[in-house]
Amino acid sequence: MEDVYKGWVMAGGIMRFRQGIRALFAWAQRVDLGLAERTLPPALFPLFLKMRRGERLHSLNVLRTLQEQGYDQPALLTAALLHDVGKSRAPFYLWERVIVVLARAFTPQRAKRWGQAQAPWGWRRPFVISAQHPAWGAEMVADAGADDLVVSLIESHQGYLTHPPEDHFECLLSALQAADELN
Repeated sequence: MEDVYKGWVMAGGIMRFRQGIRALFAWAQRVDLGLAERTLPPALFPLFLKMRRGERLHSLNVLRTLQEQGYDQPALLTAALLHDVGKSRAPFYLWERVIVVLARAFTPQRAKRWGQAQAPWGWRRPFVISAQHPAWGAEMVADAGADDLVVSLIESHQGYLTHPPEDHFECLLSALQAADELN
């Protein structure tokens, strides 16, 4: 059990803890709607407004991280702001996120299996939301008129590459994932 705990801490447990603290105090932080409105195409801004305050703050932090790193590709910046919009289909509470993070750390195969249920209800609800929000978000932005690159980035943002990025899409995806992990 000690090895699992060490692995969890090494794999980002401290970062996840910091993210949880930020989410817990999201109510006290200002959401820069102007930055989101200037960045997003007008048809997609209403999707940003559907997200919970914590997701908005997180997404703005992902956007700022990418901008600080010199990224200015519109599709990437749009995906940064909307990568978690699928969570607006079913509210994903902080305590549920904690359960998912712990389950992934200690029983990753079960957590993955639990996320494959069709509907977010019952005790599997948080696992379904966590696993399926990228597909839900991709569907939502596609329905709102986002271009294919935005849709693909959102849909793929939780599927980590097992090799160095080989093309433009994979470079953008890798940058989005790294910024997401930092925030």
